[in-house]
Amino acid sequence: MARLLQQLNPLGGILAERKQLVFYLAYGLGDAGTGLAATLLGFYLFPFFTEVAGLSAGWAGVLLMVIKVWDGLSDPVIGWLSDRTRTPWGSRLPWIAGAAIPLGFFFAATWWVPPGNAHQRLAYYSVMAVLLMTTYTAVNLPYAALPSELSKSTGVRTYLNAARFTGSLIAGFLGLLLAFHLVRHGAVGYGQMGMLAGATIALSGLGCAFGLRPFVQNTAINPPSHRGTVLAQLKRIAANGRFRMVLGLYLLLWCALQLMQTVSLIFLRVVLHLGDNWALALPMVFQCSAVLGLWLWGQVAQRWGRVTALKWGVTLWGLSLVLALLLPPFPGQMGPAVQWLFLHLLVLTIMLLGLGGSTAYLIPWSLLPDAIDSDPDHPAGFYTAWMVLVQKLGIGFGVFVLGVLLQLSGYLASQGVDQPDQALVTIRLCISVIPGTLIALGIIVMRHWPQGSEQQTSSP
Repeated sequence: MARLLQQLNPLGGILAERKQLVFYLAYGLGDAGTGLAATLLGFYLFPFFTEVAGLSAGWAGVLLMVIKVWDGLSDPVIGWLSDRTRTPWGSRLPWIAGAAIPLGFFFAATWWVPPGNAHQRLAYYSVMAVLLMTTYTAVNLPYAALPSELSKSTGVRTYLNAARFTGSLIAGFLGLLLAFHLVRHGAVGYGQMGMLAGATIALSGLGCAFGLRPFVQNTAINPPSHRGTVLAQLKRIAANGRFRMVLGLYLLLWCALQLMQTVSLIFLRVVLHLGDNWALALPMVFQCSAVLGLWLWGQVAQRWGRVTALKWGVTLWGLSLVLALLLPPFPGQMGPAVQWLFLHLLVLTIMLLGLGGSTAYLIPWSLLPDAIDSDPDHPAGFYTAWMVLVQKLGIGFGVFVLGVLLQLSGYLASQGVDQPDQALVTIRLCISVIPGTLIALGIIVMRHWPQGSEQQTSSP
């Protein structure tokens, strides 16, 4: 660890190893809260809406689209404002510290089931969605813009993002563990999960802001205040070939990942006929293997380049999607040996999905600073905002289509009922074939990435 920290010292040997460790830990803590929120929203919000809050699959899909669209629309505004924020804490940390507590509160409120009919609840959740995602963006977008301002080193940036998503995935695992014990109790359990996770989200944001304060004050590259009109910035973004590739890759990989997360519990319960214990535990297997994948692909990226790590990871991801497509339902009528074999094959499939899917976390964000650096003005907040905007709009449209497809397939928004064959086929396509197509397109998008950009690995 000491040798690694020496290689990745963002201040070129000025900081002691202990301070270097604080640097990476504090940055990793910043995505723990938003990662926890994203994981629970991704895995549980759709089942919560349909099985607990009493919304139809179609309306649940619409609401998830509203969440993503509003989340995306707020990105350029907050990115623009954070670029122009000037405080002793730098441009980004005041946003993280100021929005952390409101984010935790609105997250908790999202998991409450208010009295009234389905339409009144839909109105309530729509308001909560706007408030939740506004505060989420206010924390997450300035945070995501920091790596390009903390260091010019490709190696430091890659490991900052590895630390970031390690914090995110570990917090997500703890959130899934919390959900495993609580959501089976229905509305009360979901409410308790929301309150405990909301408190964790608030504390992690505050911890990140205070932990990074000395590093931002001493080392961060402040973005320039004046860069022309929004139209001029949009033209500049359109002319940035590297950014277009990173944007396309991020959109495709995250749409695939989000689609898998949204439909995963339904797939495990309805298609594979697993009980709650297995269905609620397997997402934790995914989180653990994704954490391992982050550091595996980080090492591959350091040695052979980030595009090579992407290709290897996506290939593994694609193979695991084929396994998911071919998995039969749980052989409940068969002997213990067959059941044992099935469960081990299922766990292996989930582990491979996590290892391969972790490239969606690490690689696009480690490539983004290269795209920002290709712009002489380095508007990190603006580029980060538009990257996240397009990604969230794409995901919003994707989950909306998922809800519509399930509605059209005859999917019954109630737990424990037999689903029509058409719904089962639709769920299988959404867990395997559609994500596989998206990640294959992601590799095509990156085919012209300049290999020379992979050479700077450790210089500050």
